[in-house]
Amino acid sequence: MTSRKPDEQLARNSRLRLVRPRALATARRAVATRRTRPAPRPPEGTPPRQELARQARRVLADAVRVAHWAAEHRGRVTEPTSATERERAAAALDLTPAQVRVAWDRARLAGLVELHGDTARPGWRLRAWDSDDSAALRGWVALLDAWSLAHPAPRDAEPAAVAEVVEAVPQVLSLLQLSAGPVHVPALLDLLGQRVAELREQRCEVPYDALQDAPARPEPAGADGQGVLAGLLDWALDGLASVGALTLGDGHATLTPLGNWAVWVKLEQICVAAQSPAGHIEQSAEDMLRGCVRLTPGPARDEYRAWLAARPAGSAVTELVAVARGDDALLRGLAFEALRVVGAAAETEVRAAAAEPALRPYALLWLAEHDGADPDEAAEVLTREEATWLWVDTAAAVVDHGESDLLVRHLESAVQGTVPALLDEVRAVGHPRTVQVLVALAAAHPDPALAKALRRAAFQVHTGGA
Repeated sequence: MTSRKPDEQLARNSRLRLVRPRALATARRAVATRRTRPAPRPPEGTPPRQELARQARRVLADAVRVAHWAAEHRGRVTEPTSATERERAAAALDLTPAQVRVAWDRARLAGLVELHGDTARPGWRLRAWDSDDSAALRGWVALLDAWSLAHPAPRDAEPAAVAEVVEAVPQVLSLLQLSAGPVHVPALLDLLGQRVAELREQRCEVPYDALQDAPARPEPAGADGQGVLAGLLDWALDGLASVGALTLGDGHATLTPLGNWAVWVKLEQICVAAQSPAGHIEQSAEDMLRGCVRLTPGPARDEYRAWLAARPAGSAVTELVAVARGDDALLRGLAFEALRVVGAAAETEVRAAAAEPALRPYALLWLAEHDGADPDEAAEVLTREEATWLWVDTAAAVVDHGESDLLVRHLESAVQGTVPALLDEVRAVGHPRTVQVLVALAAAHPDPALAKALRRAAFQVHTGGA
């Protein structure tokens, strides 16, 4: 039972099959086709968003400084991974080399920097960090989702036990949030043990008779098992405390206001995003597209037409393509939606954009539709690698601006037939947002086995493993 290779186990697990594939064109539109609904009010006593964002910025202060340093020096240095580069960054920022390494790791996990080959580039969150509270909060939530990567497990810990604890942590956080105050560690340990037992029971899909000759798997029972869980709980609490989600006292844990808010947001499944204004004729292309984020496709096209009518087509196309070259994946997709409204006047620049790897999938779809292809069949012009890049880029847009249920549904739009195949190709395509996308998918997906596979893939990409 335990001798199968991980990928073989995943392939044979029916829950890890993508059984309802959809066209990439449909998935692309799913980012902009979001339900509008009034957001529930946060629990009484929750600080205002401005204060929450201030706390998020404080947690990631060193990460932001290192990200700015890397951005300013990206022409002659890459990420500060070597000892020499860490020492150079430490001297410039008045940090120790160890602090630089931790801060750089957090900057990557929070989406503050993106790696393109050997070159570090600032992410859109870094540019919006000081002025956009949503960017700060979403960056911190991305770090929270990746807490087990930011705070690696003990080296002697059994990987399977670590994975089970990571899967059980959301229930621990829920208990802390519902308790609205300190919770004693023994109570958290009891909940953790129950949840791990439930996870193991849920995954026992082999008939009992088939297990008679199989080697017994160690269970977290008895003094030794409790000791293992207690140690891993301490690791998890330390990791969550290190990213600012909770504070630890004498034998108890308490969510911080930021952690309390984040858990509530996840429980309510709401999107932290600014509401769209009504008119954008006088605004830049980027501001116009940001204003259209919350609009459904019909009203958004009306905004595009009004904006385009107020300026020459050539300059409008140039401005839209410039926005598409940015780091915000949602704006990239919306820019090409606006270029569809432009029509033939945009063809020359779109053909030129097809030579740029990050824009090529969008440009090829635009050109196919411009030549008369059905939007739901246009994805056939993409190679498998281009389709996978577009899938990750669209997922990054949902991570930054969408709701968790949309992210889960987006998983079904992948062209691969199974999750193992998808993860193999996602790892190979080299998209700079791969880790954030996989971590967010793992945090959002309700299937524990699939979430575990996603977390494993995120860890492998993050550490450069196979």
